[in-house]
Amino acid sequence: MKLLFTDLDGTLLNNDSLVSVNTKAFLDEFLAAGNKLILSSGRPKNSVLEVKNNAGLTQPGILLICSNGTQVYDCDSRQTILEKKLPLSYIPYLQKQAAKYSVHIQTYREDAIVSPAEDAEIAFYRRRIHLPLVISPNLADALTEEPCKMLAISLDDFDRLEAFRQEISDWAQGKIQTIYSNRMYLELFRHDAGKGNAVRFVCDYFGASLSDAYAAGDADNDISMIEAAGCGIAMANATDGVKLAADVVTKLDNDHDGLADMMKKLL
Repeated sequence: MKLLFTDLDGTLLNNDSLVSVNTKAFLDEFLAAGNKLILSSGRPKNSVLEVKNNAGLTQPGILLICSNGTQVYDCDSRQTILEKKLPLSYIPYLQKQAAKYSVHIQTYREDAIVSPAEDAEIAFYRRRIHLPLVISPNLADALTEEPCKMLAISLDDFDRLEAFRQEISDWAQGKIQTIYSNRMYLELFRHDAGKGNAVRFVCDYFGASLSDAYAAGDADNDISMIEAAGCGIAMANATDGVKLAADVVTKLDNDHDGLADMMKKLL
């Protein structure tokens, strides 16, 4: 049994945010052989489920790693099998620090995105993440349980986003990780979570060796996953850091079935 852990945006999905016909055919064959497919994303669970369902991936053997490894969901049993959530006490502090740099920051409920305002950042984010929106100037007021993550967004000023990250760096030690999923999105989640931790958990869950795990991605939040798996795959369109961490780099990018092409060669 082989396990394929794949990021979504920039990896499994093409530039139209779809699973192509050729990639779908590979996944069907891979699953039919008794292997496991683990869709691994910074997206919240309901958004990953939307991608899965739209792609017609209805076979047994599919799991979801959501919100950067803070949640693992078994589609066969329809159960969450791992959760690592942010303490509610962190939310007001992080929102206050983000405000110092005029950085948009949002969080999540099980059924919705929670944003302090209906601004340009949340409009941009929801082009791909089609979840209900709750507006709450104080994010914590809209939460009744701990969220899986927060997300800071700056559409046109990376330096401002980085200044916010540096501002909280000392406080974050032993509390949260701050990792970019692209130059506009700074992911904030529990220090002991992450995609790499989720890879190890899923392999233990199935009694599988890490040597039978393949992990593919394109962004910095994929690095821990790529390093944890027996074979780490960087997309041709990946960042330099991802390529350095990987064992192989695809010849083709995400818009030309790069992952399917590489997996066929590896298998």
